[in-house]
Amino acid sequence: MMMQTNVRSTSSIDDTRWQSVVTRDRGADGVFVYAVSSTGVYCRPSCPSRRARRDRVTFFETPTEAQRAGFRACRRCHPDAIASADPWIDKIRRACVYLANVDGHPSLATLAARLGGSPYHVQRNFKRLVGVTPREYADAIRLRKVKRRLRGGGDVTAAMFDAGYGSSSRFYERAAPKLGMSPSTYRRGGAGMNIGYTIVDSPMGRLLVAATERGVCAVAMGTSDGDLTRALTREYPAATIATDKGGLAKWTTAIVAHLEGRRPRLDLPLDIQATAFQWQVWEALAAIPYGETRTYRDVAQTIGRPGASRAVARACASNPVALAIPCHRVVASDGSTSGYRWGASRKKALLERERR
Repeated sequence: MMMQTNVRSTSSIDDTRWQSVVTRDRGADGVFVYAVSSTGVYCRPSCPSRRARRDRVTFFETPTEAQRAGFRACRRCHPDAIASADPWIDKIRRACVYLANVDGHPSLATLAARLGGSPYHVQRNFKRLVGVTPREYADAIRLRKVKRRLRGGGDVTAAMFDAGYGSSSRFYERAAPKLGMSPSTYRRGGAGMNIGYTIVDSPMGRLLVAATERGVCAVAMGTSDGDLTRALTREYPAATIATDKGGLAKWTTAIVAHLEGRRPRLDLPLDIQATAFQWQVWEALAAIPYGETRTYRDVAQTIGRPGASRAVARACASNPVALAIPCHRVVASDGSTSGYRWGASRKKALLERERR
């Protein structure tokens, strides 16, 4: 399966932190705290209290920053106490602050010399505690700065250099693909995007395939053309959406052949929106061989997050391109088909077809 880099990553560092909160990851304690606007309290990632709504949560590097913002410490998890004896927690926290403010792109050797320890251990512990590598973290911070300036109406070139990209070539190589559109289009909130779609018959009912000029952005199955079209409009409310049967014929034919079992391998260029965690899960799904299944726990272990089975299930449920990203190949620990965005009966039928 060909999964290109046309992904609109939305604040991937906060997304990684949110997954730590969702899974109550003790390994993240001491790396950051999260505050809840509705309660005025800040907590450790592993706090056992009832989970707050995502839109009410703000992340801070240290308890001190949360206190300065007007939040008080949770009396249940005591985030202001020493979270762990792990000596790397303070080092990695300092590394995050440094990477968020330094110009250029420091090497692992430079980071190790600043923190103490070998480049290998810096890389390993940064990934263990933060969930991404130092380079990925720095890239995400830069991309967030670019997005903030573009959303504020800033000039593309100024936003690029303010975020620390030393040249336009470096920016368009590393950041622009993650916007999923040109920087100027992103600056306008995505307005002006053109999405073509078509709906055809398939062995699984009506099949909708939609694409931008970059690749396929939606594959959905259903019984009603109206429901499929309305769902596409909700997914991309600012885009111009129109039928385009001819332009999508090649990809539609390939998907139908895949459903009929005549084409086990499905290669499609994708243009989809994803968080860093979702993309990590979806890449693991793409690696599941045709005719085989994995449990949610298997996938969580594959991506190095053994305690994130529920988060993996949510990433599967948010997959916008059925079949292209084979989330139907993930089953419950007891082997049951469990939920599926396009219907449990379709999931069961897909797995039976692939086994045959």
